[in-house]
Amino acid sequence: MKRILTELVILLFIVTAVTACAANQDASVADIVSAATQERFRENEITEYQGARLDPAIGPRDNSIQGIQQVDISGYTLLIDGLVEKQVTLTYEEVRALEAYERLITLYCVEGWDATMLWKGVLLDELINRAGAKPEAVTVIFGSVDGYTTSLPLETIRDKALILAYGANGLDLPPSMGYPFIVVAEDKLGYKWARWVNSITLSDDAQYKGFWERVGYPNDADVAPKKQ
Repeated sequence: MKRILTELVILLFIVTAVTACAANQDASVADIVSAATQERFRENEITEYQGARLDPAIGPRDNSIQGIQQVDISGYTLLIDGLVEKQVTLTYEEVRALEAYERLITLYCVEGWDATMLWKGVLLDELINRAGAKPEAVTVIFGSVDGYTTSLPLETIRDKALILAYGANGLDLPPSMGYPFIVVAEDKLGYKWARWVNSITLSDDAQYKGFWERVGYPNDADVAPKKQ
């Protein structure tokens, strides 16, 4: 009986030691990941907002169709056209002069990563209203300086009060995140978050397909609900 108790004590000691070692290893990995993430934050970038931990406003890697775009803002304009009452062209400064909104929203990429950031920008609906959407317009097509396109239903843009962002985590967007403007397509997968946007086109084509949609990605691009 004494021998059995001794063996049980030894076994318990081994299990405890292994568990502690694994916990320390996990903590070390977490520290490394945390340190690596911290290095990706820009100087003066906000890392926390209302108790929520923010991710760096730079994605894990570039997955754009033509590489990261470097936009010369001195010659930049945002065109709003298509099924509108009047075509409108705005400079970067004119867009930024509109009422600003901040939103804490998570970007979900089809590659499996996600990033939560504090976005700052203007209401897409306000921009559209400056041009005046015609009654038959149901789709908003976003064009980018690299030739990329994608779209969202006009109804979705209005119902969710989606914004066109020029800032992330308290700073201007970096080029890798779409400077000067990115569509913050809340609850949509990352390929709907058009970067380097330079045109907003109103259309009556409810089935319009952009770059990735034409090769088979779902046009609705809804983020799957998290499992409980």
